[in-house]
Amino acid sequence: MIANLTFPLKVALKVRWKRGLPETEKQKIYGLALAGMTYEEKVNLCKRPEELDPAVLYGPIWPQVNAHLGRFGIKAESHEELVEQLGILRFGHRPKVGDTFCGGGSIPFEAARLGCDVYASDLNPVACMLTWGALNIIGASAERRAEIEQAQKEVAAAVDREIVALGIEHNERGDRARNFLYCLETLCPETGWMVPLTTTQIISTNHKAYAKLIPDYQNKRFEIEIITGAGQEEMEAAEKGTVQDGNLVYELDGKTYQTSIKTLRGDYKDQDKVNRNQLRQWEKSDFKPRPDDIFQERLYCIQWITKETLKKSTQETYFASVTAWDLANEKKVEEIVEKNLSTWQEKGLVPDMAIETGYNTEQPIREKGWRYWHNLFSPRQLLVNSTILKLSTLVENKLFFPRILDFNSKLTTWVGPSNRDKNNNTFSQQKLSTLFNRAERGWFFLEDILQYQSYGFSIPKINFSINCLDAFDIKNYVEIWITDPPYADAVNYEEITEFFIAWLRKNPPPPFDQWIWDSRRSLAIKGDGEDFRRGMVAAYSAMTQNMPDNGLQCVMFTHQDTSVWSDMVSIFWAAGLQVVSAWYIATETSSALKQGGYVQGTVTLLLRKRLQTASTFKQRLLPKIRKEVAAQIEAMLNLNEAASAHGESVFNDSDLQMAGYAAAMKVLTQYTEVDGRDVTALALQPRQKGQTTVVDDIVQYASEIANNLLIPDRLRAINAETWGEISGVERFYLRMLAIEQTGAGKLDNYQNFAKAFHVNYQPLMASVKPNNARLKTAQDFKPRELASGDLAGTLLSEILMAIQELLADKDPKVVMSQIRTSLDDTYFAKRPHLSAMSQYMAEMLENQRPQEAQKAQIIASRIQNEGLGG
Repeated sequence: MIANLTFPLKVALKVRWKRGLPETEKQKIYGLALAGMTYEEKVNLCKRPEELDPAVLYGPIWPQVNAHLGRFGIKAESHEELVEQLGILRFGHRPKVGDTFCGGGSIPFEAARLGCDVYASDLNPVACMLTWGALNIIGASAERRAEIEQAQKEVAAAVDREIVALGIEHNERGDRARNFLYCLETLCPETGWMVPLTTTQIISTNHKAYAKLIPDYQNKRFEIEIITGAGQEEMEAAEKGTVQDGNLVYELDGKTYQTSIKTLRGDYKDQDKVNRNQLRQWEKSDFKPRPDDIFQERLYCIQWITKETLKKSTQETYFASVTAWDLANEKKVEEIVEKNLSTWQEKGLVPDMAIETGYNTEQPIREKGWRYWHNLFSPRQLLVNSTILKLSTLVENKLFFPRILDFNSKLTTWVGPSNRDKNNNTFSQQKLSTLFNRAERGWFFLEDILQYQSYGFSIPKINFSINCLDAFDIKNYVEIWITDPPYADAVNYEEITEFFIAWLRKNPPPPFDQWIWDSRRSLAIKGDGEDFRRGMVAAYSAMTQNMPDNGLQCVMFTHQDTSVWSDMVSIFWAAGLQVVSAWYIATETSSALKQGGYVQGTVTLLLRKRLQTASTFKQRLLPKIRKEVAAQIEAMLNLNEAASAHGESVFNDSDLQMAGYAAAMKVLTQYTEVDGRDVTALALQPRQKGQTTVVDDIVQYASEIANNLLIPDRLRAINAETWGEISGVERFYLRMLAIEQTGAGKLDNYQNFAKAFHVNYQPLMASVKPNNARLKTAQDFKPRELASGDLAGTLLSEILMAIQELLADKDPKVVMSQIRTSLDDTYFAKRPHLSAMSQYMAEMLENQRPQEAQKAQIIASRIQNEGLGG
């Protein structure tokens, strides 16, 4: 029986290796096990290449590599040797890779790991610091990593000694705090009671714990009792907090009171129609609310670790109400901060930097009145963070400190109700969201965040330079530029990184002291429009000027909007670059959340200097673009077909659409003159609202070609010719049905495909909520909507009206007769497409709208089974 087993094993067996089994035999078994898995399963199970010993992983390939390249004198035993030898052949020396938008440093790090010299720059000092850390900490030698790890342990131990000496994290019996839970508290205008503001009363589903509000009539406030081991009914009742749908809602003596949060804040519009409120604006000396502030902050629960299990691998914890002892510790912390705040600020141990208003930074000002960055931290957090910063003397220590800030601010949500007794980090979402109730870690729990984790990714000895500069202010000559630039709706990093800059800007150690510790928002390339285009042109022109004629640029790009692609064509044109190759890399594993209209990959563009002049006319360009786009999409569809044997398709429609744009760009950027106009002048001319350029027209043409080729897989299988016979509005509706089948409901999907199909999508939508958008069902459409407008006279409108009639229990024979009458002489020519669309809709709607699916199937079956005389 055992000899007949095959993978995947579907029997309850405990499997272990036979003693003494050779590694080669183990690898055969691994191969058999992996053979039956999808690509996604393999990715989740296997290690990344950089996690393995390069000598073991790549050792077998070098004889073949050397045999293939031996005629050039190549003899390499590692990637870094190969890169250096190839660089000498091409450039005369080891190649240098540059990235002027280095961000977190992934491109410079990977280039260095392969043996290239590196030039990295970014306008933002936080980005430069992260890149420095990638090269000097993650890429450090084993000996240096050990020194860094030891230094971090010493800092953590020193912080722990100070916290223990203050006695602010222990209770009377010696238990130690793991988490402190806080909520806001406000005065109800109806009753005059102080009421806690919580989004849920549940504290921990693991411990079945919740906060119970008990009226204190004498003080007109609520005591908060922590109940643990609660029953299911109690926990369900505790799901709702006192903050519900933007309102303060609570019950007192059997009566429910409700006041909007906007009313509590005193929201209003000033004479310039700008939103304001009555919140007091916090000052540089503020670290806690003043007694007359609208929102107070209240400690309402502590999670404790029992003293007996503190040093054990598995600790015993419990949640408890706040005691007089705990409040005394809170008071002690506040007194320490009050006494030392101004000194800490002078020394740079606590920020004194004001928050500059912006898209993201306006939120804490508007919602809480916090005007300075240190206002985003509690007294306990200010004490702990300043202590860490004071004791972090090693330059590498400074790099770990931002991670502490990320987990130790007043913007960290408590996720105990989600079965995890901890707080999330501040930037779990890339914004500055203020909270009604939150958690902060005690040092015993927070300490793990400071600990250095070694990854073992040593990089070879190479030359590297990191500069805090604008992208166009390049200081080095580079053979290969690799960039992942900002574009369109990118995150406002220049704003949210000020959260870290505020703490790090004073007394930075070398080499950080050579950088400007300011976000320099006004200089950041961001968004879209004229400033974005001109900034990008300046950056890529500078890179082009600082590379040899045989140099390369590699640009990674992910965006579906045709207008953004038009901008990118203009940018490369004006920078003197030509796209010579474009390929698509799947960068997301497939899942229900990543399917549908989500872009699952990145377009990688390879560019060279445009060394020759060439002119053409728009009409001559179009056939070339059609050919290139078709070839690109056909190649990706073939990859999808090959990948389907190992799991799901690699690329979805959004990916294919983007690849079509990239293919068009490859053709376009060959030319320096189109229709008699210089492309650089054309690229730099200011855009007028509503104006379209020759670039816009061509990119839109590429979109149309791509869309003509993007037949939904199931419709292709039913009748591949139907797609070419139907209108844009029908294509849009059928395509979005396939996306909805995956469960995706992102509004961006509908907007992007509407642009691609030239459709006004809103009349077709039942909901346009950002993350819950959906098409109208047959029942949602009113008869006049199907009889007029874009849908009028389409096969889709006939099918939708027929579904409506069948849902109203009309005789199927009568319904089919109405379709034949409506289509008249065209019925028999359109009959195959009517059948294909009905069959397709029946399959797409099967799970979401089974009743409509059944009626669509009736239509398809009737058409398929009718005789010519029927």
